[in-house]
Amino acid sequence: MFQKRNLITFVLLVIPVLLLLGAVEIADDRLFQRIATNLCISLMLVLGLQVFMGNSGILSFAHIGFMGVGAYVSGVLSMPARMKGMALPELYAVFEGVQLSPYLSIAIGGLVAAAVAGAVAYPLMRLSDAAAVITSFALLVVLHTVMVNWSAVTNGPRTFFGVPKVTDIYLAAGFAIGAIALALAFKESRTGLLLRAVRDDEAAAEAMGAHVSVLRWRGFVISALMAGLGGALWGHFITSFSPNAFYLKETFVILGMLVIGGPMTVSGAVLGAFVVTFAFEGLRATESSINAAQIFARPVVGLTEVALACGMIGLLIFRPRGIMATTEVGESIRSRRSRNNSNTEIE
Repeated sequence: MFQKRNLITFVLLVIPVLLLLGAVEIADDRLFQRIATNLCISLMLVLGLQVFMGNSGILSFAHIGFMGVGAYVSGVLSMPARMKGMALPELYAVFEGVQLSPYLSIAIGGLVAAAVAGAVAYPLMRLSDAAAVITSFALLVVLHTVMVNWSAVTNGPRTFFGVPKVTDIYLAAGFAIGAIALALAFKESRTGLLLRAVRDDEAAAEAMGAHVSVLRWRGFVISALMAGLGGALWGHFITSFSPNAFYLKETFVILGMLVIGGPMTVSGAVLGAFVVTFAFEGLRATESSINAAQIFARPVVGLTEVALACGMIGLLIFRPRGIMATTEVGESIRSRRSRNNSNTEIE
């Protein structure tokens, strides 16, 4: 599945996830377990975005929209029949008696998200630069508008509830490890290599026979699949949500994780997810402590988002390509060993 250097990278990137699992077991704290589960789900979403954005060089805002598709599809299919009358009073009759296994529903949610992406994205993959970014944002708006107004399936702008809770830290960590493997495998696949060639020099790659639209479309569909699976996992973890959970705020957080870590590497995506999650939780705790101490006359609101935005700006000034810019962690270790061996031979 992997070349040797990628196998080393895979092992090194899985270690933090396994350490997180061990920390959850040792701490035995519900709040920390909740944070860790959210981290693993976010990791899967960031890796999905990296598959397309990191290899194609095109910023995509639509990623979180496909997360919403996966969450709603999985929720509708797995919701107990007795709950559908209350949660979805306008639901189509064909779905009223449907109650699939939550695990099967999660898989179907990811596949439906990929199918939607495959159906609508091919014409958009002909675009580049600013036009591609604007159309991806327009696609996010379209998906959000559908979720808000399709009351029969999503309960409209109101809360969608009644989703069975099956996602725990172990399931989320398993999917996160699978997402690491998929992202590394895609990066070294023929499609991934050609997609990066298009990213670096589109005219030259096209002259050598690379079909730009098809390559981008494949990356976008796989990215949507991972987003849909992540959304389905999140839906079965949080159990109730509204369309606003899949819009601008979540888009900003996931993009922040990828940009801070480094969009061109899988290692950067993993690092960014860990760094931003723990920074986010630390800032949130600080904000709550300040408000509890009543240091200011009015409650402090938005400190977490402002601090994350400032951190992203500062990092982009000094490291425009993120913390892990172009080299995977496994490749970095191998190159250091080679330099050390060379220095030893010279001495």
